[in-house]
Amino acid sequence: MNTLAAVLVNIHKPLVLLNLDFPKLIPGQVLIDIAYSGVCRSQINEIDGLKGEDKFLPHTLGHEGSGIVIDTSQDVTKVRPGDHVVLSWLKGTGLNVTSTVYQSPIGKVNSGSISTFMKSTIISENRLTVIPDSMPLREAALLGCALPTGAGIVLNNAKLQPGNSIAIFGLGGIGFSALLAAIISGAGLIIAVDVVEDKLINATLTGATHSINPLYQDVIHEIQKLTNGVGVDFSIEAAGRKQSMEFAFKSVKPNGGKCILAGNLPKDQTISIDPIDLIYGRRIVGSFGGETNTDADIPKYAEWFLSKKLPLSGMVTNEYCLNEINDAIIDLKNGGRTRTLINMSLL
Repeated sequence: MNTLAAVLVNIHKPLVLLNLDFPKLIPGQVLIDIAYSGVCRSQINEIDGLKGEDKFLPHTLGHEGSGIVIDTSQDVTKVRPGDHVVLSWLKGTGLNVTSTVYQSPIGKVNSGSISTFMKSTIISENRLTVIPDSMPLREAALLGCALPTGAGIVLNNAKLQPGNSIAIFGLGGIGFSALLAAIISGAGLIIAVDVVEDKLINATLTGATHSINPLYQDVIHEIQKLTNGVGVDFSIEAAGRKQSMEFAFKSVKPNGGKCILAGNLPKDQTISIDPIDLIYGRRIVGSFGGETNTDADIPKYAEWFLSKKLPLSGMVTNEYCLNEINDAIIDLKNGGRTRTLINMSLL
């Protein structure tokens, strides 16, 4: 049995489509028929070599998606054939298998615990979460990274309470997910910050109370104005930019304001902050996937979607077929999309 996959053969080069031969499943592995894969900026960082030396070339990519279980190794108990599942880089319960090696026309191709830029794929049991069959697999793909990270930051890291104020920097998949969670949590002031006007318009239509475009406005001045000179209770940086991280920290109020970083900078790039802000009580922390418990949180988000509490459909701004994977990556690099999906049923 084989599958079509988009493979990173060399950094700084387009992904290469290759037919991969499946090895035999080993304990803890599951064979999945992929329905949709998300395209995340984390993969761009790998392609562009921004994470440092890549010792595993050539290798598969993709760390969020949805699909249907085709087969399992005998010791897998979490899922069974026919189950609809979310695939996530975030670890849940179950056996952990760190790697797989496929055969291809160019030789061995490495793969980690999860890869989703493939028509079918072998996944570690602990990267899978069963969802109801009634959950559309298109929206379910968002539950693998963007939604649990963004919403998790609001619910788990910030523990945002009704009436709290929040500024969200970057309205891609993670930032928009944070926006949805802030609305659900009853935030009083929700400030959307992005350089793309269409994203700001969408954020406002969705429920953001204010929007700021740093290309034309002084971000800190505007936030100070909106908060009567105090600053916001929370800020979330999801753009992965040095300046927006620094703005996000500066935007929170003294005496307990909390800045939470979700974005990634290139290896060895740093940000600058004034220590006096720490002395005054501003706080800055990172978040690892929104501190998500996949086994509990992903089914909860699916339930919220099915009950119309969580409007995910508007997050998907474009779909591509797997053959167009490099176009999808360019699209994401250009920054105009909230979330791009690879639809494996498209030719």
